[in-house]
Amino acid sequence: MITVQYVFYLIGALFAGWAVLSAFDRTNPNRFGNAAFWGLMALSLLAGHRLGDFNNGLLVLALSALATMKLLGRGAPSTGDAERTAAGERYGNRLFLPILVVLVTAVAGTLLYLYTPLHDTGLFEKNRETFILLCLGVLLALAFIFAWLRPPLLAPLDEGRRLIDAVGWAAVLPLMLAALGLVLADTGVGKTIGSLLLTVIPEGTVLPAVIVFGLGMALLTILTGNAFAAFPVMATAIGVPLLIQGYGGDPAVVGAIGMLAGFCGTLLTPMAANFNLVPAALLELKDQNGVIKAQIGTAIPLLVVNILFIYFFAF
Repeated sequence: MITVQYVFYLIGALFAGWAVLSAFDRTNPNRFGNAAFWGLMALSLLAGHRLGDFNNGLLVLALSALATMKLLGRGAPSTGDAERTAAGERYGNRLFLPILVVLVTAVAGTLLYLYTPLHDTGLFEKNRETFILLCLGVLLALAFIFAWLRPPLLAPLDEGRRLIDAVGWAAVLPLMLAALGLVLADTGVGKTIGSLLLTVIPEGTVLPAVIVFGLGMALLTILTGNAFAAFPVMATAIGVPLLIQGYGGDPAVVGAIGMLAGFCGTLLTPMAANFNLVPAALLELKDQNGVIKAQIGTAIPLLVVNILFIYFFAF
């Protein structure tokens, strides 16, 4: 059986490659900081399941220290802007073909596996089929690129390092924030917040409870950067005990639109690095918060609409 651990090995090898290339990149003044950061990420993915909770915690603290002390930097890319522009003009939209290989493999492969006799073979770990096939699609796309464009052997790895260095430590922030939600839920933070909020919500009134739930999802997402981290807390605090069990709200509506309210917070925070900081870095925007500023006019009205939707459709 192909399990998700094999995917972790593959991605860990990628980070290890970036760490090695970073260590030998003399154009980067912080090359050893980059090498240490990506090397620790590689260690987490390759051997995290063997390190134990305490050692993994130390690893996370080391990553945080490297980022906080600003020990990461960027070197000169192996290919210049002129070279990339020329390649883009030469191949045009055909450069999107490798992306299509990834998407077709992930989507079509998942459907074929789940709804054909292939599912009975037990080839892939249950509930991880799409994740595994997505990585398979990336490998097929790389094979397609080498057969078509014939780049230097290390070109994909080096170009990947160029992009990951442009994003920097923010690339791993979503992973840590997603885990934060489970930590907050397991430590009883949701129940504590719920007991505090119930003291200010008028008893027997649905709309104030819905407003607190929606605003709480957005605000907690702004603080943590991830609606998936906010949801376990707000669901434990308000969603389940008050809106669903107390007032008989529709669980599907409360859960689905509650997540949408959280996503409104995603549009407003630099903590949501993969949505806001990463695009700003890849587009090389002068204003690092330019993406957030462009989204404010959408996020706030949408949050109001989502809160109203919960009130009118869940009760």
